[in-house]
Amino acid sequence: MTVLWWPRTEVTYRSSAPSSLAYDDGSPHFLGLVHRHSLSGRDSYRMVIGRGSGLSYGHWVDVDTALGSKGIDTTTWTESGVRVRFLTGHELFVPARFFLHGR
Repeated sequence: MTVLWWPRTEVTYRSSAPSSLAYDDGSPHFLGLVHRHSLSGRDSYRMVIGRGSGLSYGHWVDVDTALGSKGIDTTTWTESGVRVRFLTGHELFVPARFFLHGR
């Protein structure tokens, strides 16, 4: 019996900037870790940061599978950007200028 896995995506982590943090563009901002399943079995992870909670548009960063598969531990939102700490201990900082104003 052959089982096919259709390509699909799932958000494995979500975070939103606290309402007390006001960015220059006046919009709320969201971050998500998106796991993309492929037909070939070569899954991938992408972090998306943008103004929409649906995470369909924004600034994205491809994340190594070794990090993405373990997951995100915490996110720290500041005026200068967002710092993501993975469960592996690795950290990634994305400056706010990359996700402000609809990028």
